[in-house]
Amino acid sequence: MLKRVLITGAAGNLGSLLACRLSDDDVCLHLLIHRKDVIPELKAKDHVHVFRADLAVPESLNEALEGVDTVVHFAGVLFKHNPEKFLATTNTRYFKNLLDRAVRKGVKRIILISFPHVEGETTPEHPATGRLDGSPVSVHARTRLEEEKLLFEYGNKHGFEPVSLRVGMVYGKGILMIEAARWFSRHALLGVWKKVTGIHLISTDDFLEATRAAVLKEGINGIYHIGDEGVQTLQEFLDEATEHWHTWRPWRMPLWMINTAARGFELSSRLFGVKSPLTLDFVRIGRVSYYGDTSRMRKELLPRLKYRNFREGLETL
Repeated sequence: MLKRVLITGAAGNLGSLLACRLSDDDVCLHLLIHRKDVIPELKAKDHVHVFRADLAVPESLNEALEGVDTVVHFAGVLFKHNPEKFLATTNTRYFKNLLDRAVRKGVKRIILISFPHVEGETTPEHPATGRLDGSPVSVHARTRLEEEKLLFEYGNKHGFEPVSLRVGMVYGKGILMIEAARWFSRHALLGVWKKVTGIHLISTDDFLEATRAAVLKEGINGIYHIGDEGVQTLQEFLDEATEHWHTWRPWRMPLWMINTAARGFELSSRLFGVKSPLTLDFVRIGRVSYYGDTSRMRKELLPRLKYRNFREGLETL
């Protein structure tokens, strides 16, 4: 019998990329969407089934979870004003709804897509190691940490395999944050704060292969940091990316100027219902250096990287 895999947020950026990658495997895919639909190429495949549901309504999840072995959870709300007002609901409460229904349906493994910021500031010398006692400064990271705690509490209580993939910044063509940076740099509007900020990167190809392994391999359980071998700063990455694109180099801006821009984007989002590509909480989380210990990933999920660092992967930008 084919393994059944449910992807929540399957019409979103990373969720849709994983759906496309897994659609070539010998699995039965259940794709959970809310408003936006998946691409027609996925819907045309016999082993792909699309379900429209709402994580706020637990009963709406029953059909999508029927017979499912593994859940990969991407669904969430981004690029909206005042995230501190809704993230406790859309991250924590909605995830609890999913966990409750998944337990009732006998799901064997639940994979949460997280990020290393949940441990607070980390560096290559003192990397994130899979702790759950961090004190992150941003609402995005605090609520994601609460999701992780819920995941492992439920897994320990109900006997399924809880997996958290703490993913560094994914780069490549089609990644929303990368495409936003490209657009802003093309129009000489890309800015970055002066404070040097370390980041851990992973190419789209390597992210998808590591996540695919977490779905398909036996015995996967616990926290895995997903990142490459490169050590660099956000400023270095943006400088070299814009040079590769032949666009304007990012301006070094004082923090007050970036925060003012974030307030402007959030105001437009609130008044006109449009997306906010920058929020004050994005700035807050973005200024935190992060780096994860990838030894478990290399041992159990992805022994060999396609791109060891972003300079090898510049061609994918």
